[in-house]
Amino acid sequence: MGRNTRKRRTPLATKAIAASAALALGGGGLIWANFYASAHESNNQMWGGNTTKAATAQVATISCPDVGQKLTNVPQAARQGVATELANLDKQITEAYNRLASTRQAQTNDPSFVQNAIVGPLKDKRAATIDRIRIDIQRVGGQFDSSLSQLAACTTQNANQTTAGGQNNGQNGGQNNGGQQQNGGQQQGGQQQGNNGGQGGDGPSAADFVDITKVAPNVQAKPNKTPNASTGTFITRCGVNANQNHNSDNVIVAPGVTNGAHHVHDYVGNQKVNAFSSNQTFLQGGTSCQNKNDLSAYYWPVIRLQDGTQEKDANADGGGKDLNVGKILVAQQAQIKYVGNPTSKVVAMPQFLRIITGDAKAFVNGPANANAHWSCTGFENRVQLTTQYPICPAGSKVVRTFAFQSCWDGKNIDSANHRTHVAFADPASGACPVGFKAIPQLTMRLVYNVPQPVIQNGQVKNAYAVDGFPEELHKPITDHDDFISVTNGGLANTIANCINTGQRCQ
Repeated sequence: MGRNTRKRRTPLATKAIAASAALALGGGGLIWANFYASAHESNNQMWGGNTTKAATAQVATISCPDVGQKLTNVPQAARQGVATELANLDKQITEAYNRLASTRQAQTNDPSFVQNAIVGPLKDKRAATIDRIRIDIQRVGGQFDSSLSQLAACTTQNANQTTAGGQNNGQNGGQNNGGQQQNGGQQQGGQQQGNNGGQGGDGPSAADFVDITKVAPNVQAKPNKTPNASTGTFITRCGVNANQNHNSDNVIVAPGVTNGAHHVHDYVGNQKVNAFSSNQTFLQGGTSCQNKNDLSAYYWPVIRLQDGTQEKDANADGGGKDLNVGKILVAQQAQIKYVGNPTSKVVAMPQFLRIITGDAKAFVNGPANANAHWSCTGFENRVQLTTQYPICPAGSKVVRTFAFQSCWDGKNIDSANHRTHVAFADPASGACPVGFKAIPQLTMRLVYNVPQPVIQNGQVKNAYAVDGFPEELHKPITDHDDFISVTNGGLANTIANCINTGQRCQ
């Protein structure tokens, strides 16, 4: 099964000229660190101290293969242990970054220092961790792919090399998900002019923004509906997280691991979601939804305004400790809507189905699983961006939209890499892959009132960005969304019946 991870047209990512370090906190990724022999970083006070401009910096990267994405066959009894070891890989890369960033003089004096003191020991630690993953899997009778042991080694790269996943400098390119083309927008030069916006050099940069009025229309028509189409819709109203229910856990990918996401999530729907939640917990969690039978968990990374404001989590995991800084913006609107399939009826979602759409590590991993959609009110039917944040005109607001995988394998509520049990429908026809069943497609639309960013002399004032893993440099392509289906009172069947009979329900 690989239909939901099929390669799409590759978006091109800008060269990352980082003004300071960005650490990789995933099972794989890039570690970025500058190699200033002395301090060349300066804050431009004309922006009130909230921008950073990089001088001529030499940047080194360490690229580590993403182990988690390769684990496609992990027995259920081993998944908790494997999740813990994947978190250990995250910790090891973080420690390697800290050493990389704190030994600049040693690196200047000894060209072999990075290899001997950082990359070599990192490989040894990763090899031991991958071997513990092997033991966890084999202990419960599972099969371990021995080729995964080859993922221990990390490599060094300089700033002029392309990033992992086949990305290159520039901003054009796109992907095709759910029948809609998302082009990356217009290129704004081949090289970032420093990483600005209050992230201490961790992005976003001026090249990550584009005036949406200057982007050519790129939205393609949806597939034609057949006579057997399911044309209804079901809207559930769950609020915008005005009560600030936040944490930096991710119970889907890192159960039992505190700060498993390394970035902060907004939660609506189920109110008892953290690293230690269980299916039983979800049933007892209460909900922010008006329909009290909807106990589903809907959560996504927060957006922050990088205006120099310190959020309450400035010194906390997921926040400042993971280089996510600035004021958290609450969406003004959050529409959660289930829609049908253009070629068939849908079956009800199974209880406790987990779906992740998009990839929090898409800048490093490459675009295969990216599913970011950025636009502005008044432009949504014409322009959708993947690799740039929109600068909206006066009176227009920033919009994030998500269209989840809408095909289910009919058996599993999750999979080892949290992807292969669901799939996207064919973008041209809308049909599900062979062996998969159409389910109600979860779509979400989040609207934000964001002060308009201003770009001048290669710097951006009032940048905004999605929370993420630091090595991802807060790129817009890393946007993603998470969902756990939990319902009472026959609500799952009600949603499916509403959609199959062409009704408009809520």
